[in-house]
Amino acid sequence: MLILLKRCITALAIPFIFLSSQSVNANSAVIFVGDGMGFTTIAAARIFYAQKNKRDSLSGSLSFETFPKIALVKTASADAQIPDSAATMSSIMTGVKTNSGMVGVGSKFLRGNCEAVKQDSLTTLVELAEASGKLTGIISTSRITDATPAAAYAHVADRKWENNASTPVRARAGNCGDIAKQLISFKYGNGIDLILGGGRENFLPKDFSDEEYPEETGKREGTENLIQQWLGQSKGRRYVWNRSQLSSVDTRDTQQILGLFEPKEMLFEAERGLGRGDEPSLTEMVDFAIGFLQEKSGDRGFLLVVEAARIDHGNHFKNTYLALSDTVELSTAVEKAMPSLDLAETLVLVTADHASSLAFTGYPEKDMPVQASLSFPSFTFLGGSGFQMGHMQDKALLDSLDFDPNAVPSPHAGEDVPAYAVGKGSSAVSGVLEQKELFNVISDAIFDGVSD
Repeated sequence: MLILLKRCITALAIPFIFLSSQSVNANSAVIFVGDGMGFTTIAAARIFYAQKNKRDSLSGSLSFETFPKIALVKTASADAQIPDSAATMSSIMTGVKTNSGMVGVGSKFLRGNCEAVKQDSLTTLVELAEASGKLTGIISTSRITDATPAAAYAHVADRKWENNASTPVRARAGNCGDIAKQLISFKYGNGIDLILGGGRENFLPKDFSDEEYPEETGKREGTENLIQQWLGQSKGRRYVWNRSQLSSVDTRDTQQILGLFEPKEMLFEAERGLGRGDEPSLTEMVDFAIGFLQEKSGDRGFLLVVEAARIDHGNHFKNTYLALSDTVELSTAVEKAMPSLDLAETLVLVTADHASSLAFTGYPEKDMPVQASLSFPSFTFLGGSGFQMGHMQDKALLDSLDFDPNAVPSPHAGEDVPAYAVGKGSSAVSGVLEQKELFNVISDAIFDGVSD
């Protein structure tokens, strides 16, 4: 069934009415991706969470660590031992390895070559799900046009082409760029049903002031307002840009939702927790999304892709307080989601696109705060100075939120990452897997009716 569906989509020769009731069922999947969440980050976050909650720091676990199925996942891209998010998430979403920096296309052409889009575009799981009649949702705490979420719906030769101004003239002429435009113009099914994340600036023209920060403007050249275009394409669509608006959505009158909560990335959870910004937490977005998609999908099922992006950003900025706080928030989001999911017909998969170069070393005693001061650092990073920033105790919380976005970032790491699974089709998550094999795990669970 899946092979037939992919052929029909690729050929674009048969309207979607060819799909029979056999392909439309309640089988669903919720895919959580902790960007940059390698084993070291998980181990440190486990202790961090326990200590914050005054628990035994060595006996606790994150919510998804209790899942019964686990595998090691190889993350190398087609052209690199240590990959980036574009290649790794494209591998998960398409089942094909590609080159670093490329989104939703194969590896036949080099990064930046428009022929990759024209001759080597790959069908994504979200496209397959929409074509089969399922509902779809994408959530990211980064820009919704960033590499990881983009790999669910876009096809570009360079991940940097998030808006038309950042897309070279030659690429625009070849119609092979502008990720934001591809999201708004998504052609499969009736379009992605729920989109929540950051990145408003990529949808708004340069002369348009941001709703939340009037001193800031959009990034697009020309006069196109992609948000207004999206609203005008179909009835029952709703756009929101803050937490208050999202919580007040009347889902009875709303069929599709676009939420863009920041011009760029959403806040780190540690920042949001201090009351900065009126934006939902990852847990709140996931909780809303599952309820909305379940309500609207009925017996058709849905696919929800969730990225906890700022784990990676905290590690890049060498600030473990930020990275670990967002890892704990991912754990909370998974825990909150589980009671509302029917595991007999839903796969829940928690994984990472790649690891980070965080090192958790030394000989700290059991009760020593995992966020130790610089006098006894437990955390170091490769790249730059290597050390965490500031003194990371609670008494210096404000200092712990500091980071320098212009400093040399800590790089990714090439270690395997975990995949934790429970529910429908989860038995396929075992042993050592190539990252592209996760595509088959997910597609088998939601399209082919496999069970455990």
